[in-house]
Amino acid sequence: MRSGVPAPIPLVLGLTALWLALFRLQLAFSAQGAEAPPIRAAVWINGDPAGPIDWRGAVTLVEFWTFGCWNCANVEPHVKAWHEKYGPRGLRVIGVHSPELAAEREIDNVRRHVKKNGITWPIAIDNDFAIWDSFGTHAWPTWYLVDRAGRIRYAHVGEGAYDETAEKIEKLLAER
Repeated sequence: MRSGVPAPIPLVLGLTALWLALFRLQLAFSAQGAEAPPIRAAVWINGDPAGPIDWRGAVTLVEFWTFGCWNCANVEPHVKAWHEKYGPRGLRVIGVHSPELAAEREIDNVRRHVKKNGITWPIAIDNDFAIWDSFGTHAWPTWYLVDRAGRIRYAHVGEGAYDETAEKIEKLLAER
């Protein structure tokens, strides 16, 4: 204990950072080019598609989040900005609310958060984690970009990579 920090703490932090980096790399490679699974939910906020989401024809950002997650709250302004900037150019945003805590399972709590924070895109309620599992999601927040052919072209876990994500959105919107 030289600097006042117990020796195992830096080791644990280093191993955690390594795990996260490897996890992000694995997610990016495993998701890249895979067909996006259908999104079906019994409960939607801000819209209710008649059936599963039809991926064809639209570039779609799918964001897995929960309202009690600090990292998700930090990502929210960026998702809003992408929705506002790229929505008129053809980006569709779909939120998937997969709860971590008991209070997050209460749909009225999710509705209050969505209204209070001005979230206007459709939100699928995923209390049973069926959508989460179908995408192979493991952490909050995670987002995927799906191209017009329904293929996952980009995935990101956690905060950050905002400029990279915007570049990927631009590229996918430019493809015809």
